[in-house]
Amino acid sequence: MDYELRIIADCPNSAAALDLFVQVLAAEGVEGDVVVVELGSEEQAQTLGFHGSPSFIASGMDLFPSSAAPALTCRLYRHAGGLAGLPSPEDLKAAVQRVSVRP
Repeated sequence: MDYELRIIADCPNSAAALDLFVQVLAAEGVEGDVVVVELGSEEQAQTLGFHGSPSFIASGMDLFPSSAAPALTCRLYRHAGGLAGLPSPEDLKAAVQRVSVRP
């Protein structure tokens, strides 16, 4: 499975998102690299169905599907206590587990 972290320039959560993704994948025993893809145009956002930075991608699929319109923007993730710029480690782990059991 291929993993990507899709970001926009100057996203304040990019470095923390990459660290989180790598840590969760390692904890799940996933080997391989996370490719960081920096989007620079609204056209790219539309083509890739990009719903904000950072986006966690497995084999081309957003691990946190969104009904928001694709756009070059920051992304927020829902937590029990509100919204944050990153998913919780538990939510990312659960998302990775969901895609790794798919046929």
